[in-house]
Amino acid sequence: MQNGAPSTMDFLETCRRRVDAELDRRLKSGSASEQLQEAMRYSVLGGGKRIRPALAIAAAGALGQSLDAALVPACAVELIHAYSLVHDDLPAMDNDELRRGRPTAHIAFDEATAILAGDAIQALAFGWLAEAPGVEISARLAMIQELAHASGHRGMVGGQAIDLESVGKSLTLAQLETMHRHKTGALIEASVRIGALTAPGVSEGSMDALTRYAKALGLAFQVQDDLLDIEGDTETIGKPQGSDVARAKPTYPALLGLKGAREHLSTLLSSALESLQDFGPEADALRAMADYVVARTH
Repeated sequence: MQNGAPSTMDFLETCRRRVDAELDRRLKSGSASEQLQEAMRYSVLGGGKRIRPALAIAAAGALGQSLDAALVPACAVELIHAYSLVHDDLPAMDNDELRRGRPTAHIAFDEATAILAGDAIQALAFGWLAEAPGVEISARLAMIQELAHASGHRGMVGGQAIDLESVGKSLTLAQLETMHRHKTGALIEASVRIGALTAPGVSEGSMDALTRYAKALGLAFQVQDDLLDIEGDTETIGKPQGSDVARAKPTYPALLGLKGAREHLSTLLSSALESLQDFGPEADALRAMADYVVARTH
């Protein structure tokens, strides 16, 4: 980031603190079941870097909006991410027992409670967007449409379906990227676009540039995830190392090799940063987030 601007980790930490506090405040009560409420809080508040809400906040900042303006929409995006992790970890899906260094929700509670917690968290996200303070009604509707598209059968859920169908199969690079544009990239793209929608009258040109940035970053995020599955360790990444290889999942290193995957990651980073060339220092947080995503160790 430019001289005088906060560091990436300072920005992420500020976003994480504010997002965690808002999530905690909003998830204190409201469920008809105490166990369900506990499972929801366990699933949402159990750590995490909060990259997606930070991207929403950074996108808002690139268009002159404050963290406060983007906070509730950013939290709504994080709810969708949390729900997806709960369901992805289920025995019928990835069958993982560890997430963010803790037992997954279906291990900490039980499978039925985990499913219901995921369902409840997902529904809550749209309620929060519908009532997002300080955001115009038309923008709230557009945010709901963005999140519905990104999280449904044309986005994240569709990508997860392709992922399950592809276990043990060889995919081309185009097929692999189609899967990850849906499974991982759709919610990252929605995070950036939802953050941008907090700015009244955001121009089509700005939205297009931010969308190109998010599309490249979404793929870069997945490439780095695939590399960490091979090169990371369980304690650092917070989930079982080597799980993708063990399940014979199609990955970038499996298709391109480690060197090829790293080269592809570098290309995607360059594409993301080039998309921001018409923005000034107000987009430095987005630039720093791109650098962070490709260099992270967990």
